Amino acid sequence: MSNRILRPLLAPVLLLAVASCTPAPRALPTAAHADSTVIRRDIEFLASDRLEGRLAGTPGNDSAAAYLARRYRSLGLTELVPGYLQPFDALSAQDAHMGRTQPRPTQNVVALLRGRDPALRDEYIVIGAHFDHLGRSPMFAMDPEAGDAIRNGADDNASGTAAVLDLARLLKANPPRRSVIFVNFSAEELGVLGSSWFVNHPPVPIERMVAMLNFDMVGRLRNDKLIVYGTSTATELKAIVDSANAVAGSAMFRISGGGDGYGPSDQSSFYAKDIPVLHFFTDLHEDYHRATDDADKINAGGEARVVELALRVARAVADRPARLTFVHIAAPVRTAVSEEGKQTYLGTVPDMGASETKGLLLTGVRAGSPADLGGLKAGDVIVELGGVAVKDLYSYSDALYAHKPGDVVKIVVLRGGERLELSVTLGRRGGG
Repeated sequence: MSNRILRPLLAPVLLLAVASCTPAPRALPTAAHADSTVIRRDIEFLASDRLEGRLAGTPGNDSAAAYLARRYRSLGLTELVPGYLQPFDALSAQDAHMGRTQPRPTQNVVALLRGRDPALRDEYIVIGAHFDHLGRSPMFAMDPEAGDAIRNGADDNASGTAAVLDLARLLKANPPRRSVIFVNFSAEELGVLGSSWFVNHPPVPIERMVAMLNFDMVGRLRNDKLIVYGTSTATELKAIVDSANAVAGSAMFRISGGGDGYGPSDQSSFYAKDIPVLHFFTDLHEDYHRATDDADKINAGGEARVVELALRVARAVADRPARLTFVHIAAPVRTAVSEEGKQTYLGTVPDMGASETKGLLLTGVRAGSPADLGGLKAGDVIVELGGVAVKDLYSYSDALYAHKPGDVVKIVVLRGGERLELSVTLGRRGGG
């Protein structure tokens, strides 16, 4: 691997060389509407087997970055960093725990659209999405039994990346008053490392960033349901989103979401720097972090509708005379997770499509796992683990990883309308 001193000089040259092996983007339409054909084409390339899942630090991730740089160049956007590439070395806590001492050399992809208003163009909104995924690694995968199968991450997060590209096309055709920074982050799956690097090494003064719009998993719209997190991070944002959703002649979404700017995606890095944020999300599904998250399951037409809504929101934020009024919300209390806790194994298979269930619905349990031996069954809804209420996947993960392998915990489930308490001895990941 290249060392930290030489890499920033060599990476743009090496990655642009990789770009010569990727297909040259065709001429893009200039219509003022989101284009589902363009969106699908970008997702199909990014989520193709040839990129092997885009894990940070792999050739597939580099090829994806090179492709994005070429796309921004074809749109005529400005290089805010050399070659549109912002190199950094990613080393996650999980890597360190597993004994990996060499960082993963990777890069964010960054482009600039200058605003049209001389008085406001030195302020910026950031429109971003991570482009990395899990590659062939079962680490963090929901299907570890698939081994080194390619996890292409079509929805997570080729879909968000394609949304950012189409927003760049649309805004370039009619620039807003403020400038717009488009950024695709790497190493999000390793712990939002790319966005953390970006806000700590900003290419413009960070105090001039007025808002950040994040797109993570926006390719599986169902029943008009769209989640928009962060609407309480500025006093004006909820009204802006509601107004954008109520535009005459457009099909309205059933919008839900939370107010704060925290969460397991890149908007959290910006909110921690006192920047108002929104996170657009079409919800979890059964292919999340599995080898089955492929491009043929993408709802490109639905994603185009999300892009249209986001375009209206972006313009409202970028064109308003005054900056948004930031609201600081205390971070939610999260259970501390030890390095040993990260290895804790239960063996449940969550139903990722059951997002409206209060608790964690299980689509199955792994044979011979601690969950199986403890009596958990497919169809159970976990509502409590170790005395902690379980409301969703995230509270479940917090509760589970607060324990260590070998701990005996009480798990409360709902089964056929009956509340049951089970005693389970937790195992070690990779060791049963």
